[in-house]
Amino acid sequence: VQLVESGGGLVQAGGSLRLSCQASGRTISTDDMAWFRQAPGKELEFVAYISWSGGSTDYADSVKGRFTISRVNAKNMMYLQMISLKHEDTAVYYCAGGWNREAQKYDYWGQGTRVTVSS
Repeated sequence: VQLVESGGGLVQAGGSLRLSCQASGRTISTDDMAWFRQAPGKELEFVAYISWSGGSTDYADSVKGRFTISRVNAKNMMYLQMISLKHEDTAVYYCAGGWNREAQKYDYWGQGTRVTVSS
């Protein structure tokens, strides 16, 4: 599976962005998916999770109430709607999928899209 993120950019604090993750190679409709981010000088951080059906989601405390993860399996797409953006949301955002229970990691990742929030 190949993942390509898009939708990043420069936005003022308090603004909104919608990130997209397009999958190709095979269907992701049976895979759990997630968003992660990595801020400058910091480690990779979990942002949001969505189950294969979309019926279950989870968020990092830092983004709860501001970010919404969703997916459209028919389009092989996943999204991250971000509102009320803060300077500390500045990071490269990655989509990931195919949770590997044995390895305890996601099997495939995108290349990332940069989000910069100006304060």
